[in-house]
Amino acid sequence: MNWYVDVLKKYAVFNGRARRQEYWMFTLVSSVISIVLTILDNVLGTGSVLGTLYIVAVLVPSLAVTVRRLHDTDRSGWWVLIGLVPLAGLIVLLVFTCLDSTPRHNAHGPSPKHVPAY
Repeated sequence: MNWYVDVLKKYAVFNGRARRQEYWMFTLVSSVISIVLTILDNVLGTGSVLGTLYIVAVLVPSLAVTVRRLHDTDRSGWWVLIGLVPLAGLIVLLVFTCLDSTPRHNAHGPSPKHVPAY
């Protein structure tokens, strides 16, 4: 849960680097919360109010952690826009987020692998 909360603490931090673990743990927890809220919306009959509110609330942190993840692979954060290309763009973005970190210091800062994990 620390990985999720840490991303929320860096609400709009688009500089620096994010490890794969930070990115994917945030994505996992966020997906589980979205699923639970969708089920809750269906049970309560509220349409998709709760799910939509959650998506809006985590939109900026999601973009920020994705940009930091791209920085970790030594790519510009603007690569996040390739996700707008149907199918192929999402596949490319998925591959970029799955790649290992650049082991050395890059233009976006030192390698986060040298920072102790939780």
